[in-house]
Amino acid sequence: MHSHSIRFRLAIPADDYLAYYKGQIRDVVVRAADGRRIQFPANALQGVVSHQGIYGLFELRFDAQNKLLGLHRVGE
Repeated sequence: MHSHSIRFRLAIPADDYLAYYKGQIRDVVVRAADGRRIQFPANALQGVVSHQGIYGLFELRFDAQNKLLGLHRVGE
């Protein structure tokens, strides 16, 4: 199975994350490290949130059909 990934930074305070958690915001839109504009479902954030919010360098992984495989924190 062939996959690819995209890296980007996030800085979402815990209070702001509540809007994503409650479904008030359905998609996350970020600028990737390579300059591309990336949009993905907000529910992908659930596995990376802490008490402080969501901060750091992250990587989205996709399969060959661009189906989201996962979101992982890879750095500060």
